[in-house]
Amino acid sequence: MEADTERQNDHERRGSETPHTSKPRWWSLFAFTTRPHLLPLILGLILSVLSGVVSPVQSYLLGKVFDCFTKFGAGKYAGSELIGQVSKYTLGVTGLGVASGLLHAGYFAFWLIFGELQAKCARDSLFDGMLEKDMEWYDMRKDGIEALIQRLQTQIRELQMGTSQPFGFALQSIVTALSCLGLAFYTAWDLTLITIATVPFAAVVLGLISSRMQPSIDAQAKELNNAAKLANNALQAIDVVKCFNGQDFETWQYAKAVKRAAKKYLIQAKANALQIGFVRFITLSMFVQGFWYGSHIVITGKKQPGQVLTAFWSCLSALQAAEQILPQILVLEKGRAAGATLKAVLTQMGKRRPAIATGDLTPEFCEGDIEVRNISFRYPSRPDQPALKHASFFFPAGETTFVIGSSGSGKSTLGNLLMRFYEPASGEISIDGHALQDIDVAWLRNNITLVQQQSVLFNETIFKNIAFGRREWNKVTREEVKRSIDTAFLQTTISELPKGLDTIVGTGGNAMSGGQRQRLAIARASLRDTPVLILDEATSALDHISKGMVMDAIRKWRRGKTTIIITHDLSQIADDEFAYILDKGVIVQEGYRYALEKGKSGPLVSSRRPSINFPTTTKRLPRLPEEVRKPSVVSMSSGSRDSTISVCSHDSLDIQYHPRAQSVFVPGMFSLAKESPEMNRRSYFEPFVSPAATGAFAMHRMSGVPDIFTRPLNPSPQSGDGRAGSHGWPLLSRREQDLGDWSLINELHKFAHKPNGGSVEREAVQASRRRSEAIPLKTTKTEAGDLPTQALGPDTGEGPFRIAPINRILRTIWPTLTWKDRPLLIGGFFFAGVHAAATPTFSFVFAKLLATFFQPTNREREALKWSLSVLAIGVGDAIACFFMHYLLEACGQVWVDSLRVESMKRIIDQPRTWFDRDKNSVSKLTECLDRNAEEMRNLLGRFAGFMFVVVIMLVLAIIWSLVVCWKLTLVGLASAPFIYGVTRLYQAVSGKWEGRSNDAGTAAASIFTETFGNIRTVRALTLEGYLHEKYLRATQKAFEVGLRRSAYSGTFYGISDSGVLFATALIFYYGSIVAASRAFTVQNIITVFSMLLFSIANANAILAFIPQINSSCATATRLLRLANLPHKSSHEHAGHVRLPALGTISFNGVSFTYPSRPLGPVLNSINLKLEPHTSIALVGASGSGKSTIASLILGLYPPTSGTLTFDSLAISALHVPSLRTLIAIIPQTPQIFATTIALNIAYAMPERSTLASRAAIEKAAEVAGIHTFITSLPRGYNTLIGEGGTGLSGGQAQRIAIARAVARQPKLMILDEATSALDGESARGIRELVRRLRQQGVGVLMVTHDREMMRVCEEIVVLKDGRVAERGGFDGLVQRRGGELRRLLGEG
Repeated sequence: MEADTERQNDHERRGSETPHTSKPRWWSLFAFTTRPHLLPLILGLILSVLSGVVSPVQSYLLGKVFDCFTKFGAGKYAGSELIGQVSKYTLGVTGLGVASGLLHAGYFAFWLIFGELQAKCARDSLFDGMLEKDMEWYDMRKDGIEALIQRLQTQIRELQMGTSQPFGFALQSIVTALSCLGLAFYTAWDLTLITIATVPFAAVVLGLISSRMQPSIDAQAKELNNAAKLANNALQAIDVVKCFNGQDFETWQYAKAVKRAAKKYLIQAKANALQIGFVRFITLSMFVQGFWYGSHIVITGKKQPGQVLTAFWSCLSALQAAEQILPQILVLEKGRAAGATLKAVLTQMGKRRPAIATGDLTPEFCEGDIEVRNISFRYPSRPDQPALKHASFFFPAGETTFVIGSSGSGKSTLGNLLMRFYEPASGEISIDGHALQDIDVAWLRNNITLVQQQSVLFNETIFKNIAFGRREWNKVTREEVKRSIDTAFLQTTISELPKGLDTIVGTGGNAMSGGQRQRLAIARASLRDTPVLILDEATSALDHISKGMVMDAIRKWRRGKTTIIITHDLSQIADDEFAYILDKGVIVQEGYRYALEKGKSGPLVSSRRPSINFPTTTKRLPRLPEEVRKPSVVSMSSGSRDSTISVCSHDSLDIQYHPRAQSVFVPGMFSLAKESPEMNRRSYFEPFVSPAATGAFAMHRMSGVPDIFTRPLNPSPQSGDGRAGSHGWPLLSRREQDLGDWSLINELHKFAHKPNGGSVEREAVQASRRRSEAIPLKTTKTEAGDLPTQALGPDTGEGPFRIAPINRILRTIWPTLTWKDRPLLIGGFFFAGVHAAATPTFSFVFAKLLATFFQPTNREREALKWSLSVLAIGVGDAIACFFMHYLLEACGQVWVDSLRVESMKRIIDQPRTWFDRDKNSVSKLTECLDRNAEEMRNLLGRFAGFMFVVVIMLVLAIIWSLVVCWKLTLVGLASAPFIYGVTRLYQAVSGKWEGRSNDAGTAAASIFTETFGNIRTVRALTLEGYLHEKYLRATQKAFEVGLRRSAYSGTFYGISDSGVLFATALIFYYGSIVAASRAFTVQNIITVFSMLLFSIANANAILAFIPQINSSCATATRLLRLANLPHKSSHEHAGHVRLPALGTISFNGVSFTYPSRPLGPVLNSINLKLEPHTSIALVGASGSGKSTIASLILGLYPPTSGTLTFDSLAISALHVPSLRTLIAIIPQTPQIFATTIALNIAYAMPERSTLASRAAIEKAAEVAGIHTFITSLPRGYNTLIGEGGTGLSGGQAQRIAIARAVARQPKLMILDEATSALDGESARGIRELVRRLRQQGVGVLMVTHDREMMRVCEEIVVLKDGRVAERGGFDGLVQRRGGELRRLLGEG
């Protein structure tokens, strides 16, 4: 409940990605129409108008034919005359059939083309618009960018559907209605007025009903967006979902979301069914007044029977045309709503000038001298939390500078501002003296490279991923890439791949480990080789020796170039490298490392020596004597950056002053030539403590770590300006310290680096499982095998995509419905049968009405009797139509929702390897659950009932006709094979091209998702141009496939449509022969005419739906594939033994290879025993199998060979979900769900469990060191985080993950590099947590590279090449000469 409240409040506070469009206009369908689109639009309009005239011409010809039969019945025509006259008109019907085929083929093809153009324009416009938006726009998306992308793709599809054949069909029907009314007025205006007298009233009623639909469409779209977001979150965090047994919880959440969306859709369905039923009643009720008055004017001699029939048939055709529009109304409503929403999104994008458009300065070269003055910034998603507060930095050209600090202190914010992802609220940033806002953004990003902790790779080859570092990536040679690979030490890894550099890394780089992805990103940056490099925790996933080697290579490569390293790992900082220390957005210390270590407080004081000593490969030159340095001129303004003099020339004889500096030279005190060594030490190397750093330095104030984890620091006295040293001296900035030294950087920078809680309550957990299992998902009948899968093919992903036949798809409906819903389905088809029977019954009564025209007596009385009979049929038919459409739509909604939930349940139940396949990417799965399910519902809600009606109608009509006049009926049936053949051919062709068109659209959507899901990396690498071109190629291919689809589908649609008129001509001609032979009466022949023609006309209406039917079948096949996935048949459900405790964990000859990573075995016949209640550290180089062991213990993957046992029981015999209740994991990459902080910590736990109480949640947060930060937020634990919520830093997200694990009070805690994103103070808190867990008897398995984390463990297991290299206590292993641990720590 709290999450829902928070979400609502968040919606009110921030902008929505889909602006509310309460009353979209019909012109919204043409919101993306441009001048080049006018030709197909105009041609489509003209051909639609002309094809709409076919029906009134047909009405005219039918009136003439009927007039001939009336005269023959009255004795005015002989048999030969009848045949001659009818033959003349049937030739006209045949010619009309030819013209109709050409016109329908043309209008159908051009409307398909127009729909493709609208979709392409919408895709391109959205891509261009989003590509230009600043990061603030992305951060402010209420439901997150991933959910927005999915909804945009769905709305593009809805717009395409609304502007293609449904729109053309609706327009044709409108023209038909108007032209038929025109013909009726021309033939008998008085009869026409009386016949349509009820139409104005009907229009008002229909308008009122329609007004209820749009709000429900908007509400349904909102709920579907929320459901898509939940599915997306769960699938992206599938490891966490499985490890914390959140499968049922996620399914339950998703089921609730789709249920809310279903309620909104049923409002639309009810309104649409009411419209159809009402129109049906109005159509048939016209016969009462129409035929009564028609009989009157025939008796009085004012009109001939043929004229009355022409006028009346025209009115009937007009109303039938209006009725045929109604099934398209919902498609058009969704289309115009989608068009209005998409246009509103684009308009919203254009309201504010994007940051990328500002600045046009492109300096000739970049030295890399960066100055940040008094900068302040707040993230748009965290307006109450300042990220930086009046911070000033100076990064001299050619030097390496470190920025360190606790999680959330603003380190990464600095990189974001330098890349101009955001604009600062105040202050100024300059590069080489140029203001950042004046510099062209493309130039800026081509001269600055940002490598982030979460290294993003694209679904391309390794070669291309590295080549993307270069602006002209297509000109990069393999030799250049290999040199970059050497920098990142990836030679061995890539050489072991079967395809080497041509290996596809997979979606998001899932074929590579975390460390390999980071090294690929570093290799990409090496190839890019810009003057400025920003490394933001870029080596956090590497082991110590790899990290040391990579840092060596980076220092060598970056010698003489500006490098900013953002990190919390103090061991990376050399003694003579400069560092800024941040806390809560404020610089609390700055200086060279060896000077900061001599201070009285701060992290570098307590760190003493680095945890790892990297061997020095090159020697640093000593600092030059003071007399050789350039004169330093400083200001008396107490460190003000704006009044600092800059010396930025590389010429030692030249001094260049900062253009904005105002120098105040003070002789003696600050003159370098006269200052004493003590003054020199103090003025240059004194550690600086900001007055903001009162109390504990870092995490004590930041994250609520208990006092025993921290050491308080004494506040420094403040000077009048707020900046003072420990003795009250004015604090000198880094520029003032380094003045006269860094201008000689080319000579000086020829060195690389420095030397070197209680147990789980099983009852509570089982209660969670029982609660989840009790959720009524309505899937008891849909276990694997109950749904027909033979049409879907095996789940191999190989070969072409095959669409399942509609009959096999519809067979899945009954098993998915509950006993409560099945009577509704039966009722829906019962009323469909009633509706079907109404047509032949009406045809019979209609023939009786027509017979009154040539009856000698009682014409008016008979006409009134049969007119009232028609009225009774109309009432019954209207009621049947309403219930048929509503009940089938309701059952269709239950059907697809059941399949949605079943698919979701089965998806998250699949083994972890299943998610590594490209066809099972998160974006494709989410699209299938969202858009595909929406289209699939039409198969039952719109098409199945209609086809059932046509079949019943044809059967009844044929039987009735055979009884009345079997000869004419058999001749009419002779045309059935031709009509059926061309219809099936049209269906096959349309289905084939529909599938190809869908595949092309999905390919374009994947590029859209990849681009904007990784927008930061795209912008940092200036890949906008490449991805834009790639996307345009994809949309152009989709358009070209659409063009071919239009040509083929249009042609066969025209042939199918003309076949009906050919059959009509045949029936009329042979009817005249039968009548002339006197074998049957004229009344019998007219009865057969009515039944066959009405039935054929209704059957012909199916043709217009075939493309939509094929599209729905294609999407249904994809969803059914997911709903038919194996359930509880993977290794996770193979066993049934539930352990009360873990016992000894043993790896006996275990080998393992990741199916999606062609890197050979990760574990190689490993033998390892892990005792319970002990703390063990797994140590080894990247890729040695540490995290793999954790994954195997959690049952995410089964061993490839060998056995893994718990208390002597093989894991294959264990019930893995219950095993996971005894284990909690803190993953290296934290996963945050789109809900409140409290629900993130208590994820998937029962609401009534004591472990999920607020007190327990807060206690876990305190242990994780995040409680203070949470309580500082305005909404505290009710703050919405995750996608679309308040943004968190990497460290803050990691501590939420730690709290989530702690809250479960497990038997075994697995920490997989849990401190990689944490600063030293926070890591100290985690070490204290490990000690507490040991005291409480909780086992700890720690995957780590950190020396101090190893120290707190009782035993160290060192892995190498997938085997145990050595094992023992830390002190013993680290002292072993030639030992692997000693080598990894850089001491061997």
